[in-house]
Amino acid sequence: MEERIISFCGLDCSECPAYIGTQKGDKDLIEKTAKRWSTSKHKLEPDDIICDGCTFIDKRLASFCSECQVRICAVEKGVDNCGLCDDYSCERLKKVWKWIRTPKAKARLDEIKQNHEKGLK
Repeated sequence: MEERIISFCGLDCSECPAYIGTQKGDKDLIEKTAKRWSTSKHKLEPDDIICDGCTFIDKRLASFCSECQVRICAVEKGVDNCGLCDDYSCERLKKVWKWIRTPKAKARLDEIKQNHEKGLK
């Protein structure tokens, strides 16, 4: 079974089409995803969404992830994800959850936080 990568905000990279397309070298999936994620104000090119997971510092990263304030904060604090942060769950993170509209992200981090407090992995 492939190891799951949980992003700083709680998204599961193994479910992300940009991550999947990058890992499989599926140019068609990357192109379709870039098109689907584009807006009239911000057009994404396939190269903009090449990603090895936002929790890695020295790997490929989608262009918008490099600007993500949640990611920047987590990297500065040296936490694996926001569920392990002393300030969980901050307003910055709540803003991202509202934007990504994925309740599973918060639920994942809640579980990580609870397990961490219990001394589990």
